[in-house]
Amino acid sequence: MKAADFRRIALSLQGAEEGSHMGAADFRVAGRIFATLASEKHGYGNLMLTPEQQADFVRELPDVFLPIPGGWGRMGATHIRLAKTSEDVLAGALRTAWKLRVEKNTRPKRKRAPRRG
Repeated sequence: MKAADFRRIALSLQGAEEGSHMGAADFRVAGRIFATLASEKHGYGNLMLTPEQQADFVRELPDVFLPIPGGWGRMGATHIRLAKTSEDVLAGALRTAWKLRVEKNTRPKRKRAPRRG
């Protein structure tokens, strides 16, 4: 797969739009980023997953998925090696990241407790 495939599949998801974040292509649904091509020059696409989802993907296909180094990776941000993935795997991974953002946007917002002092 190539960056063009990543872009095509990401934009095929309902409500997905391409934007730019810090000079790199990103893909959003309802204003929230679910994937980027920030690491395109290194052959990666990036997915915004939960840490649990990331662990599942890495465990199942360690040659395809790896955590992004540092704090973002510990929060679930995950590289996908474009040259080593198939269209089905890429589509499934993008759909997982997209669905996570859609679900976050449809949850009722918690009310914050008033600040004291």
